[in-house]
Amino acid sequence: MSYAIFRVQPINKLKDLGQIGAHNTRTKEAYKSNPDIDKSKSHNNINLIPITHKDYYTSYMNLVKDYKKQHDEKQKTERENRKKNFHQMLDDSNSVVADELLFTSDKDFFKDMTKDEIVKWANCCMDFVYEDIGYERWQILNATIHLDEKTPHLHCVVVPLIKKFDKRSNKDKWTISKKHYMKDKNYLSTLQDKYHERMINNGYDLDRGIKNSDNEHIDIKQYKKITRKLNIELTSKNEKLNKSMEELETKMSSNKETIFDKEYVKIKKDTFNSMNKVIEQTKKVMEMQPKIQKVYNEVDEYAKSYKYLEKENESIQNEVKYLIIKNQKLEHENNNLVSYIRTILKAIKHFFRELLQIGNDKVKEATTNEIKDYYDNKDFDKDDVYDIAIDTDKEDELLDYANVDKFYTKESSFRDLER
Repeated sequence: MSYAIFRVQPINKLKDLGQIGAHNTRTKEAYKSNPDIDKSKSHNNINLIPITHKDYYTSYMNLVKDYKKQHDEKQKTERENRKKNFHQMLDDSNSVVADELLFTSDKDFFKDMTKDEIVKWANCCMDFVYEDIGYERWQILNATIHLDEKTPHLHCVVVPLIKKFDKRSNKDKWTISKKHYMKDKNYLSTLQDKYHERMINNGYDLDRGIKNSDNEHIDIKQYKKITRKLNIELTSKNEKLNKSMEELETKMSSNKETIFDKEYVKIKKDTFNSMNKVIEQTKKVMEMQPKIQKVYNEVDEYAKSYKYLEKENESIQNEVKYLIIKNQKLEHENNNLVSYIRTILKAIKHFFRELLQIGNDKVKEATTNEIKDYYDNKDFDKDDVYDIAIDTDKEDELLDYANVDKFYTKESSFRDLER
């Protein structure tokens, strides 16, 4: 059975919003850190509601501009030691900056779906966002279907920006309030019931899943703990059954007064009780086995369904780490390259100077033209021309070409380097 999965991921800081935006819009090249993303398929991703500007941050700031204006106005009369800029206020708030709603199921659910059918399912999810949760279109920062990972899923980033009556000022004021839409964990469970109901009513054969699993969703350790407990319980019942069977066998073998006739078997009362005990224990084991199997299957499917969601949450952090490492590597490579280029240019300068000193007229003329080309292309500066040309036959021509005064001096000349 496939599950109707709806999760809410809080976005508490603006920097977190930027990282999630980079992941959802696939604007980074750092997805090597997330093997589930196939960049060759990223062009298949679908923007149900695109961002309004170049990135999440800019789009977000445009969405909350009236809220920012209200905050900035308030700060004009705020005591100096209590002043905060808009960014600080958002990051320090007890509420969220935004929420990311994530909708998905397992591979089997999407297996035979066309792209249009997946869009239809995603639009059904968006109807849930509007009609059941209560968000309006303008509060949606972005809604994107990812088709470049192992299982299709919908990211919907919402901003719970509302106008709320303020008793002190006696007027409505802008604020961000997650509780306006997600009152508490119990209400989240109610919303998951509604989401499941909507899926069923729209013809999707999905199970509700394990209640409250979004509050503390099952990880591998919990899964093992549950299965271990079930195994212990089943083993205990089997042991009791085996013990009862042994008791019965002992009594039956020692019971010499068993009497058979056409319709009845007469045995001692304690033997009969033992038989009843075996039957009772057998029934318990038989009743328990399908229940255990069902729980096994449910927990296993649910754990598998959430496994990739955990990867999804981790992937953003992995991408950031990858970028940091990549930037450090590029910086190191760049420093090495700069050092290498400097070494090459130094060698070229030595070579040109040697040619101007010992070459014939034709070689000196050709070398002079090369030096001029290097200067025109900004590979050499005035210091370089001075270092090469000083005290050679071409000194006047080259210094004049580079607009170097004859009395030009520099702290470290090329001749210092020759020593």
